[in-house]
Amino acid sequence: MEKINRLLFALLWLPVLAPANSFSELYYYRAVEPGSTKILECDLAVYGGSPAGVGAAIQAAKMGKKVLFFSFNDFVGGLTSGGLTATDVGRKKSIGGLAKEFYKRVGRIRDFSPSAAEKLYLTMLEEAGVEVLFRRCLESVEKEGSRIVSATMDTGETVKAKVFVDATYEGDLFAAAGVSYYVGREPSSTYDESVGGQWQTLSYRDVYQFCRLPISPYLVPGDPKSGLLPEISSDPAGKPGEGDFRVQAYNFRMYLSSRPGKISFPKPRGYDSTRYALLGRFLNFDPKLRWTLHYTVAPMTDGPVQMRNGDSNNAGSFSSDYIGGNHRWPDGTYEPVSFSQLPPPRRGLPVSLLNLYELREDIFQDHVSYQLGLLYFLANDPQVPEKLKERVNRFGLDPKEFKKTGHWPHQLYVREGRRMLSDYVMTQANCESTRTVDDSIGLASYPMDSHSCQRVVVKEKGTMTVRNEGNMGYKCPQPYPIAYRSIVPKKEECNNLLVPLCLSASHVAYGSIRMEPVFMIMGQSAGVAASLAMDADVSVQDIDMDKLRQHLEAEKQVLYP
Repeated sequence: MEKINRLLFALLWLPVLAPANSFSELYYYRAVEPGSTKILECDLAVYGGSPAGVGAAIQAAKMGKKVLFFSFNDFVGGLTSGGLTATDVGRKKSIGGLAKEFYKRVGRIRDFSPSAAEKLYLTMLEEAGVEVLFRRCLESVEKEGSRIVSATMDTGETVKAKVFVDATYEGDLFAAAGVSYYVGREPSSTYDESVGGQWQTLSYRDVYQFCRLPISPYLVPGDPKSGLLPEISSDPAGKPGEGDFRVQAYNFRMYLSSRPGKISFPKPRGYDSTRYALLGRFLNFDPKLRWTLHYTVAPMTDGPVQMRNGDSNNAGSFSSDYIGGNHRWPDGTYEPVSFSQLPPPRRGLPVSLLNLYELREDIFQDHVSYQLGLLYFLANDPQVPEKLKERVNRFGLDPKEFKKTGHWPHQLYVREGRRMLSDYVMTQANCESTRTVDDSIGLASYPMDSHSCQRVVVKEKGTMTVRNEGNMGYKCPQPYPIAYRSIVPKKEECNNLLVPLCLSASHVAYGSIRMEPVFMIMGQSAGVAASLAMDADVSVQDIDMDKLRQHLEAEKQVLYP
């Protein structure tokens, strides 16, 4: 009866949440009617359709294991096939193994189409003999001691496996299994990180700020009593280095086109132009400013969105990043604490997974409405300067991509969810190569990169104005190794689980590691480790590290710079 009620709830709200151009298949979670109870058995169960999941499943299958690959939705490839096709890779030479094979076979490392990426992922999975099960959403986990016995899906199916891999962007499987984790930003003092915590105001670009223009945050400029403009937090700004529960902003990486046949940006259901009042005020603050709709190195030129043929992203201070709209996404609730409080380690789920999925569906649709509304505002609103409006209207949705979901990306860019807390935590010191490891499973090399976590009111030069807080971009001097210990839980918490995506890392280090090629690298390494654990009948924490290294080298994984 509970599942039937959830289904009715979802169907009731779907017309309200769906945008006006009827993106009927654009959703994060849709409740299902459970089928008959069914037991599925395998050697390795991989949960999560991300590149990490693809890598783990293919590798274990290559090593003779029976693999079941569970995708949360109708797709595989996560962000790589969900819009993020201008993939941030760092240094290309650090990419090896299956990740290198994927980019070689797709024909390029950047600017391939989402449909081409997904087609290749499905081909590679089929070649390896991996069975893929779509629309499987985890409901619960059963453990005996520190070992996962089975995982049950909302369909009623229960999978029993020797080893499990959590390849989700959120870490739902390991959280359900009682593994410790963090959400948000640790204080800088936790791991002695100079760029940790709140208020890292230095950035390699000022274009992500309101460019030091004294933009008033109030409905009536200069009058605090009038209230704040929409999309500005009423929480007070924290102190430098303080931790909180906030995570970096999410958005959709759109696949746009300027070619004939492009689809004009539709007006979302419930569109409210006042939601973009801050942007309108900003765009008209100085008529001399010119908005280019692409990344530059000069402040006050980028504009709110990067638009190009292909992958498009945020750019500028008020952008496709929905700052502050996602803080409940990873865990659902933080009551009785607030998002501004210090984030302690967590263990267990604050709310049931199915209730969390329903909450995420609301957040997902709110992100669709926000970003689609932003595009409609830029293309049509009289507050937008005509030259900018003209440039925006050169683009539209690509009719060749995302055909199942109204040509809008099906994957929300979850830049950061839970982060496992294991015996080894990757930190800023690893990224800067002042600390290294001897159990490498692959390399990362992208800068320590975080998008903004909150939009707050601050006083600058005696004037109350708006600041985006949380953005950072600090280069790593060279590629650095990722520790095997960072993808396995504490042994006493779970001994047959690998976590190659939401690994044990600080907020700062995760900002560097969180790149799709790196996820595939770690997934493949997790597939090797899982197979070795099964062959030796030992926990994933106790595998022979020399054998792991030898197998990874044989798979052409790059382990050290």
